[in-house]
Amino acid sequence: MMYSSRRKPVLYFTKEDSRSGLLLRMLPRCSIFKLFCTLILLGFFSVIWLHYNCTISSSRNSNDDALVHKSCQEETDNSAWGPHKIAIIVPFRERFEELLTFVPYMHAFLNKKKIRHKILVINQVDHFRFNRASLINVGFLESGNDTDYLAMHDVDLLPQNDQLDYGYPEKGPFHVASPDLHPLYHYSSYVGGILLLTKQHFELCNGMSNRFWGWGREDDEFYRRISAAGLQLYRPTGIKTGYQTFKHIHDPAWRKRDQKRVSRQKQLQVFSTLLEKIGLKPVQADPEVGALPLSNYPECMNSHTDNKLKIIGQTCEVAHDGSEDFFMDC
Repeated sequence: MMYSSRRKPVLYFTKEDSRSGLLLRMLPRCSIFKLFCTLILLGFFSVIWLHYNCTISSSRNSNDDALVHKSCQEETDNSAWGPHKIAIIVPFRERFEELLTFVPYMHAFLNKKKIRHKILVINQVDHFRFNRASLINVGFLESGNDTDYLAMHDVDLLPQNDQLDYGYPEKGPFHVASPDLHPLYHYSSYVGGILLLTKQHFELCNGMSNRFWGWGREDDEFYRRISAAGLQLYRPTGIKTGYQTFKHIHDPAWRKRDQKRVSRQKQLQVFSTLLEKIGLKPVQADPEVGALPLSNYPECMNSHTDNKLKIIGQTCEVAHDGSEDFFMDC
Protein backbone atom coordinates (compact mmCIF):
# COMPACT_ATOMS: atom_id res chain seq x y z
CA MET A 1 0.00 0.00 0.00
CA MET A 2 1.33 3.23 -0.93
CA TYR A 3 1.03 6.28 1.29
CA SER A 4 1.10 9.77 0.06
CA SER A 5 4.10 11.71 1.26
CA ARG A 6 2.10 14.94 1.21
CA ARG A 7 1.05 15.93 4.70
CA LYS A 8 -2.29 17.37 5.52
CA PRO A 9 -2.19 21.13 6.09
CA VAL A 10 -2.20 22.19 9.70
CA LEU A 11 -3.50 25.62 10.83
CA TYR A 12 -1.45 27.19 13.59
CA PHE A 13 -2.89 30.06 15.68
CA THR A 14 -0.75 32.80 17.17
CA LYS A 15 -1.78 34.64 20.33
CA GLU A 16 -3.18 37.54 18.33
CA ASP A 17 -5.22 35.20 16.16
CA SER A 18 -6.54 33.44 19.22
CA ARG A 19 -7.63 36.76 20.69
CA SER A 20 -9.38 37.71 17.46
CA GLY A 21 -11.17 34.43 17.50
CA LEU A 22 -12.21 35.03 21.07
CA LEU A 23 -13.70 38.38 20.10
CA LEU A 24 -15.52 36.83 17.19
CA ARG A 25 -16.99 34.21 19.51
CA MET A 26 -18.11 36.93 21.95
CA LEU A 27 -19.85 39.10 19.34
CA PRO A 28 -22.94 36.95 18.96
CA ARG A 29 -23.46 37.16 22.72
CA CYS A 30 -23.74 40.98 22.47
CA SER A 31 -27.31 41.64 21.54
CA ILE A 32 -28.38 44.40 19.17
CA PHE A 33 -30.33 45.99 22.01
CA LYS A 34 -27.20 46.37 24.15
CA LEU A 35 -25.31 47.87 21.21
CA PHE A 36 -28.13 50.34 20.59
CA CYS A 37 -28.18 51.37 24.26
CA THR A 38 -24.43 51.93 24.17
CA LEU A 39 -24.73 54.22 21.15
CA ILE A 40 -27.54 56.15 22.83
CA LEU A 41 -25.39 56.72 25.91
CA LEU A 42 -22.46 57.89 23.82
CA GLY A 43 -24.68 60.33 21.91
CA PHE A 44 -26.19 61.63 25.17
CA PHE A 45 -22.81 62.33 26.74
CA SER A 46 -21.64 63.98 23.49
CA VAL A 47 -24.63 66.35 23.57
CA ILE A 48 -23.93 67.22 27.21
CA TRP A 49 -20.28 67.95 26.38
CA LEU A 50 -21.21 70.20 23.46
CA HIS A 51 -23.78 72.04 25.57
CA TYR A 52 -21.19 72.59 28.29
CA ASN A 53 -18.66 74.03 25.84
CA CYS A 54 -21.26 76.31 24.21
CA THR A 55 -22.34 77.57 27.63
CA ILE A 56 -18.76 78.47 28.56
CA SER A 57 -18.24 80.21 25.20
CA SER A 58 -21.46 82.22 25.46
CA SER A 59 -20.68 83.23 29.03
CA ARG A 60 -17.27 84.51 27.94
CA ASN A 61 -18.86 86.51 25.11
CA SER A 62 -21.49 87.94 27.44
CA ASN A 63 -18.77 88.89 29.92
CA ASP A 64 -16.86 90.65 27.15
CA ASP A 65 -19.99 92.52 26.06
CA ALA A 66 -20.71 93.40 29.67
CA LEU A 67 -17.20 94.80 30.06
CA VAL A 68 -17.58 96.88 26.91
CA HIS A 69 -21.00 98.11 28.06
CA LYS A 70 -19.62 98.81 31.51
CA SER A 71 -16.73 100.84 30.10
CA CYS A 72 -19.13 102.79 27.87
CA GLN A 73 -21.46 103.40 30.81
CA GLU A 74 -18.56 104.51 32.99
CA GLU A 75 -17.42 106.81 30.21
CA THR A 76 -20.88 108.38 30.08
CA ASP A 77 -21.58 108.58 33.80
CA ASN A 78 -18.20 109.03 35.47
CA SER A 79 -17.13 112.64 35.73
CA ALA A 80 -13.49 111.52 35.84
CA TRP A 81 -13.64 111.12 32.08
CA GLY A 82 -14.02 114.87 31.64
CA PRO A 83 -16.44 116.91 29.49
CA HIS A 84 -14.60 116.62 26.15
CA LYS A 85 -14.80 113.93 23.51
CA ILE A 86 -12.30 113.30 20.72
CA ALA A 87 -12.97 112.04 17.20
CA ILE A 88 -10.09 109.85 16.03
CA ILE A 89 -10.11 110.43 12.26
CA VAL A 90 -8.32 107.68 10.33
CA PRO A 91 -7.82 108.26 6.59
CA PHE A 92 -7.95 104.76 5.19
CA ARG A 93 -7.44 102.63 2.11
CA GLU A 94 -6.69 98.88 1.95
CA ARG A 95 -5.03 98.76 5.37
CA PHE A 96 -7.32 96.22 7.04
CA GLU A 97 -4.47 94.31 8.70
CA GLU A 98 -3.30 97.50 10.41
CA LEU A 99 -6.90 98.41 11.29
CA LEU A 100 -7.36 95.07 13.10
CA THR A 101 -4.50 96.10 15.37
CA PHE A 102 -5.26 99.81 15.57
CA VAL A 103 -8.90 99.81 16.73
CA PRO A 104 -8.67 97.59 19.85
CA TYR A 105 -5.30 99.04 20.78
CA MET A 106 -6.49 102.66 20.65
CA HIS A 107 -9.70 101.85 22.51
CA ALA A 108 -7.66 100.29 25.32
CA PHE A 109 -5.11 103.12 25.30
CA LEU A 110 -7.72 105.91 25.48
CA ASN A 111 -9.93 104.08 27.98
CA LYS A 112 -6.92 103.71 30.25
CA LYS A 113 -6.42 107.48 30.07
CA LYS A 114 -10.19 108.03 30.60
CA ILE A 115 -10.66 109.97 27.38
CA ARG A 116 -14.08 109.94 25.74
CA HIS A 117 -13.62 109.03 22.12
CA LYS A 118 -14.94 107.50 18.95
CA ILE A 119 -12.98 106.22 15.97
CA LEU A 120 -13.97 107.32 12.47
CA VAL A 121 -12.47 105.35 9.58
CA ILE A 122 -12.79 107.37 6.36
CA ASN A 123 -12.39 104.85 3.57
CA GLN A 124 -11.47 105.81 -0.02
CA VAL A 125 -12.52 103.09 -2.47
CA ASP A 126 -12.28 104.78 -5.87
CA HIS A 127 -9.58 104.24 -8.51
CA PHE A 128 -7.84 107.57 -7.92
CA ARG A 129 -4.65 108.13 -5.96
CA PHE A 130 -4.92 108.38 -2.20
CA ASN A 131 -6.00 111.80 -0.93
CA ARG A 132 -5.37 111.85 2.79
CA ALA A 133 -6.27 115.51 3.29
CA SER A 134 -9.69 115.18 1.65
CA LEU A 135 -10.47 112.17 3.79
CA ILE A 136 -9.58 114.13 6.93
CA ASN A 137 -11.87 116.97 5.77
CA VAL A 138 -14.66 114.41 5.37
CA GLY A 139 -13.90 113.03 8.83
CA PHE A 140 -14.26 116.52 10.29
CA LEU A 141 -17.66 116.93 8.62
CA GLU A 142 -18.74 113.46 9.77
CA SER A 143 -17.48 113.75 13.36
CA GLY A 144 -20.86 114.87 14.68
CA ASN A 145 -21.94 117.26 17.41
CA ASP A 146 -20.99 114.87 20.21
CA THR A 147 -17.25 115.55 19.71
CA ASP A 148 -15.46 118.86 20.23
CA TYR A 149 -11.92 118.06 19.10
CA LEU A 150 -10.27 115.68 16.69
CA ALA A 151 -7.10 113.70 16.08
CA MET A 152 -5.73 113.33 12.56
CA HIS A 153 -4.35 109.85 13.18
CA ASP A 154 -2.40 107.48 10.90
CA VAL A 155 -3.61 103.88 11.12
CA ASP A 156 -0.06 102.51 11.26
CA LEU A 157 1.19 104.57 14.22
CA LEU A 158 0.54 103.29 17.76
CA PRO A 159 1.49 105.25 20.90
CA GLN A 160 3.61 103.21 23.30
CA ASN A 161 4.02 105.70 26.16
CA ASP A 162 1.14 106.32 28.56
CA GLN A 163 2.50 109.81 29.27
CA LEU A 164 1.47 110.99 25.79
CA ASP A 165 -1.31 113.54 26.07
CA TYR A 166 -4.51 112.98 24.06
CA GLY A 167 -6.47 115.55 26.06
CA TYR A 168 -8.34 118.59 24.84
CA PRO A 169 -5.84 120.99 23.11
CA GLU A 170 -7.36 124.22 24.38
CA LYS A 171 -4.30 126.41 23.82
CA GLY A 172 -3.60 125.33 20.26
CA PRO A 173 -2.94 122.35 17.98
CA PHE A 174 -1.01 119.63 19.77
CA HIS A 175 1.34 117.47 17.69
CA VAL A 176 1.54 114.15 19.54
CA ALA A 177 3.92 112.49 17.05
CA SER A 178 6.50 115.26 17.30
CA PRO A 179 9.73 115.13 15.24
CA ASP A 180 11.85 114.18 18.27
CA LEU A 181 9.56 111.19 18.98
CA HIS A 182 8.39 109.92 15.59
CA PRO A 183 10.38 106.86 14.46
CA LEU A 184 10.85 108.15 10.89
CA TYR A 185 10.34 111.90 10.41
CA HIS A 186 12.41 114.42 12.33
CA TYR A 187 12.25 117.80 10.54
CA SER A 188 10.94 120.76 12.50
CA SER A 189 7.88 121.58 10.37
CA TYR A 190 6.53 118.02 10.46
CA VAL A 191 2.94 117.83 11.78
CA GLY A 192 1.89 114.44 10.40
CA GLY A 193 1.26 111.12 12.11
CA ILE A 194 -0.92 112.25 15.03
CA LEU A 195 -2.15 115.83 15.39
CA LEU A 196 -4.80 117.02 17.86
CA LEU A 197 -6.78 120.21 17.39
CA THR A 198 -10.17 121.58 18.31
CA LYS A 199 -12.86 121.93 15.71
CA GLN A 200 -12.53 125.71 15.96
CA HIS A 201 -8.81 125.43 15.17
CA PHE A 202 -9.56 123.23 12.17
CA GLU A 203 -12.06 125.75 10.83
CA LEU A 204 -9.61 128.62 11.36
CA CYS A 205 -7.15 126.72 9.15
CA ASN A 206 -9.92 126.22 6.56
CA GLY A 207 -9.33 122.48 6.80
CA MET A 208 -6.66 120.78 4.73
CA SER A 209 -5.78 121.22 1.09
CA ASN A 210 -7.42 118.79 -1.33
CA ARG A 211 -4.69 119.29 -3.93
CA PHE A 212 -2.29 116.62 -2.71
CA TRP A 213 -2.74 113.20 -4.31
CA GLY A 214 -0.48 110.33 -3.37
CA TRP A 215 1.79 110.21 -0.35
CA GLY A 216 3.09 113.23 1.56
CA ARG A 217 3.21 117.05 1.33
CA GLU A 218 -0.33 117.70 2.58
CA ASP A 219 0.78 117.85 6.24
CA ASP A 220 3.68 120.18 5.38
CA GLU A 221 1.20 122.54 3.73
CA PHE A 222 -1.08 122.25 6.76
CA TYR A 223 1.81 123.42 8.98
CA ARG A 224 1.75 126.70 7.03
CA ARG A 225 -2.01 126.96 7.47
CA ILE A 226 -1.57 126.66 11.23
CA SER A 227 0.96 129.48 11.20
CA ALA A 228 -1.15 131.66 8.89
CA ALA A 229 -4.16 131.20 11.21
CA GLY A 230 -2.11 132.62 14.09
CA LEU A 231 -2.20 129.37 16.07
CA GLN A 232 0.59 128.21 18.34
CA LEU A 233 1.72 124.62 17.77
CA TYR A 234 2.47 122.58 20.90
CA ARG A 235 4.37 119.32 21.28
CA PRO A 236 4.99 116.79 24.10
CA THR A 237 7.61 117.56 26.74
CA GLY A 238 9.26 115.32 29.29
CA ILE A 239 8.93 112.15 27.19
CA LYS A 240 12.06 110.02 27.75
CA THR A 241 11.34 107.14 25.34
CA GLY A 242 12.64 108.94 22.23
CA TYR A 243 12.08 107.16 18.93
CA GLN A 244 10.61 104.18 20.80
CA THR A 245 7.60 106.26 21.82
CA PHE A 246 5.58 104.98 18.86
CA LYS A 247 5.29 101.67 17.08
CA HIS A 248 5.20 102.01 13.31
CA ILE A 249 3.43 98.95 11.86
CA HIS A 250 3.77 99.91 8.21
CA ASP A 251 5.64 97.39 6.06
CA PRO A 252 7.39 99.31 3.24
CA ALA A 253 8.22 96.10 1.38
CA TRP A 254 4.55 95.11 1.27
CA ARG A 255 2.97 98.54 0.85
CA LYS A 256 4.91 100.86 -1.43
CA ARG A 257 4.61 104.62 -0.99
CA ASP A 258 2.93 106.48 -3.84
CA GLN A 259 5.46 109.32 -4.06
CA LYS A 260 4.89 110.49 -7.62
CA ARG A 261 4.39 114.27 -7.80
CA VAL A 262 1.87 115.77 -10.22
CA SER A 263 1.28 119.35 -11.35
CA ARG A 264 2.94 121.78 -8.90
CA GLN A 265 2.36 119.87 -5.67
CA LYS A 266 5.86 120.44 -4.31
CA GLN A 267 5.75 124.19 -4.99
CA LEU A 268 2.15 124.64 -3.85
CA GLN A 269 2.88 123.40 -0.34
CA VAL A 270 4.73 126.67 0.36
CA PHE A 271 2.28 129.11 -1.23
CA SER A 272 0.36 131.04 1.39
CA THR A 273 -2.25 132.04 -1.22
CA LEU A 274 -3.41 128.44 -1.21
CA LEU A 275 -5.01 129.03 2.18
CA GLU A 276 -7.72 131.15 0.61
CA LYS A 277 -8.30 128.83 -2.35
CA ILE A 278 -8.70 125.28 -1.14
CA GLY A 279 -10.19 123.93 2.05
CA LEU A 280 -13.47 123.60 3.87
CA LYS A 281 -14.99 126.94 2.92
CA PRO A 282 -17.07 127.17 -0.26
CA VAL A 283 -14.88 128.63 -3.01
CA GLN A 284 -14.80 128.82 -6.77
CA ALA A 285 -13.23 125.90 -8.61
CA ASP A 286 -9.53 126.17 -9.25
CA PRO A 287 -9.17 125.63 -13.05
CA GLU A 288 -5.73 124.07 -12.62
CA VAL A 289 -6.71 121.45 -10.08
CA GLY A 290 -10.51 121.32 -10.01
CA ALA A 291 -10.49 119.57 -6.63
CA LEU A 292 -12.83 121.25 -4.19
CA PRO A 293 -13.88 120.06 -0.73
CA LEU A 294 -16.41 117.27 -0.82
CA SER A 295 -18.83 119.56 1.02
CA ASN A 296 -19.21 121.57 -2.21
CA TYR A 297 -20.58 118.57 -4.09
CA PRO A 298 -24.04 117.40 -3.02
CA GLU A 299 -23.71 114.27 -5.13
CA CYS A 300 -20.67 113.28 -3.05
CA MET A 301 -22.11 114.20 0.34
CA ASN A 302 -25.65 112.87 -0.06
CA SER A 303 -27.31 110.52 2.45
CA HIS A 304 -24.35 109.90 4.75
CA THR A 305 -24.65 107.17 7.34
CA ASP A 306 -22.19 105.71 9.82
CA ASN A 307 -21.54 102.00 9.56
CA LYS A 308 -20.29 100.53 12.79
CA LEU A 309 -17.59 97.91 12.48
CA LYS A 310 -16.72 95.78 15.52
CA ILE A 311 -13.14 94.53 15.75
CA ILE A 312 -12.34 92.18 18.64
CA GLY A 313 -15.26 93.58 20.61
CA GLN A 314 -14.33 97.20 19.91
CA THR A 315 -16.32 99.51 17.67
CA CYS A 316 -15.22 101.97 15.01
CA GLU A 317 -17.38 103.86 12.56
CA VAL A 318 -16.80 103.70 8.82
CA ALA A 319 -17.94 106.74 6.86
CA HIS A 320 -20.32 105.53 4.16
CA ASP A 321 -22.00 107.13 1.16
CA GLY A 322 -25.07 105.23 0.03
CA SER A 323 -23.94 101.75 -1.02
CA GLU A 324 -20.31 102.77 -1.47
CA ASP A 325 -17.68 104.50 0.63
CA PHE A 326 -16.39 107.97 -0.20
CA PHE A 327 -15.30 108.57 -3.76
CA MET A 328 -12.92 111.27 -4.90
CA ASP A 329 -14.07 111.52 -8.51
CA CYS A 330 -16.13 114.70 -8.08
